[in-house]
Amino acid sequence: MTLTELEEKIHYQFKDKKILTEALSHSSYANENKRNRRSNERLEFLGDSVLSIVVSQYLFEHFSHLPEGELTKIRASLVCEKSLHIFAKQIDLGKYLLLGKGEENTGGRERPSILADAFEALIAAIFLDGGLETARAHILRFIPEDVEAQRHAAFNDYKTILQEVIQQNPEEKVEYVIVDQTGPDHNKAFTVNVCLNSNIIGVGTGKSKKEAEQMAAREALNLMGYNEAQ
Repeated sequence: MTLTELEEKIHYQFKDKKILTEALSHSSYANENKRNRRSNERLEFLGDSVLSIVVSQYLFEHFSHLPEGELTKIRASLVCEKSLHIFAKQIDLGKYLLLGKGEENTGGRERPSILADAFEALIAAIFLDGGLETARAHILRFIPEDVEAQRHAAFNDYKTILQEVIQQNPEEKVEYVIVDQTGPDHNKAFTVNVCLNSNIIGVGTGKSKKEAEQMAAREALNLMGYNEAQ
């Protein structure tokens, strides 16, 4: 398991190997090896911006028939933690991470958040070492061919979006509770509360339990400042 092996997988050979090592260094490793060792957090910050501009330009050029709101939703689906985790696994990025003993022993190499962050850090490292076009080529290899077809499934699923927002705080728990149902069997209407740690954060109604849950999640997201045109 060498850095050369990773370079082969990403089709790029670094001129400065130190920046690649930094991109792979988790904060837990940097803290245990403080001498001349930096974590990948600063690179992650830069990589997030590079990723966003490359994906934005790609969508702008390839989906000229879509309005701004739809483009924004697709971009969000491509740069979210779930997608970056998938991209990182495609190149076995976890194998090459430098982790502290605690993270190593608790499955850090498979943790979605760590892999997603490292993927962004790797983008920044490629950008700094090889320039924007090299970083662009690297990023675009991960864009799925059916990205437009997936946009409705990805962004009408408010429950999934809400869960991704909430799971940033592992101690939080989301629950959906049916509080009312009216009408005859062929035309029922359901009302659902979505609760965060027993506190109601959204209410939704629909012709099915699932639709009501989605509408409740949608309201919760709106109250949190998320809107569909973001």
